[in-house]
Amino acid sequence: MRLGFAGTPQFSIAALDALLRSRHRVVAVFTQPDRPAGRGQSLHLSAVKRRALEAGLDVFQPAGFKTPDAVAALRRLELDALVVVAYGLILPAAVLSLPQLGCFNIHASLLPRWRGAAPIQRALLAGDATTGVTIMRMEAGLDTGPIVASREVQIGERETAGSLHDRLAPLGGQLLVETLDEVAAGRARAQPQSQFGITYAEKITKAEALIDWREAATSILRRVRAFNPWPIAETRMNGAQLRVWDAELVPGIAAATPSDRNDAAPPPGSVVAASNAGIDVACGRGALRLLRLQLAGRKPLAVPEFLKSQRVALSSFASS
Repeated sequence: MRLGFAGTPQFSIAALDALLRSRHRVVAVFTQPDRPAGRGQSLHLSAVKRRALEAGLDVFQPAGFKTPDAVAALRRLELDALVVVAYGLILPAAVLSLPQLGCFNIHASLLPRWRGAAPIQRALLAGDATTGVTIMRMEAGLDTGPIVASREVQIGERETAGSLHDRLAPLGGQLLVETLDEVAAGRARAQPQSQFGITYAEKITKAEALIDWREAATSILRRVRAFNPWPIAETRMNGAQLRVWDAELVPGIAAATPSDRNDAAPPPGSVVAASNAGIDVACGRGALRLLRLQLAGRKPLAVPEFLKSQRVALSSFASS
């Protein structure tokens, strides 16, 4: 089949590479326009653009598809199908109807759970035990299209957004090629999404990364893992930013409830122990052991290295 590919971030690369290895032909790649980034505000190429240029593919970067010129350019490609993976721009109905066999999207959740921008992080924040990838035939609604294929995976106990991303991206690429083979053969069947169990994965903001030690240790731990590698959960130590890259529940007291506390119990945010095993911090429920930390302007360090250069008094961290 003649395919178009629309994507922007690193998550899209595995799918593009899978298509390039397949028997189908990618004739054009669409990605978001170059944007200034960094201190020098130099133009930043998307991960997909860099990979497409390496592969010698034609790259298109329209600001949107609402203009007649953009629609006409897509029409001239005479695509059999358009594959969309984390593109970041809305495709209007006029575009979705252009490819002969339709537009297909890889979504990093088991739809209809976690429609929207940040399904990987939201699944971790919610404490989901499973997630997966879904191949959906696109329609005008936000991730509402019928499901052509899906594959489930278990979420590991120490899973971060980064590690889950790295598992789901190639899985999505593999499932995409299998699905397109079925589409080309006329064997693919799309099923409408269930109207039950619909949830929305809103975009992650930096403000969400601020730790509130009054929360349960389990909730804070989910935040640490969901926001690794971005934006990284953080607290304050002596007024300075302190990022928490890794943590675990303190054995034996993780299930303590507010009713179990007494007047002598340390308040949330208090450092109750600091050793090479980790820095234990009291939470609103249970306690969290910090394992890998980063001060502003410094490199992330495992706690044994961190304690060599920093004195952590048995006082407290600041809540958000």
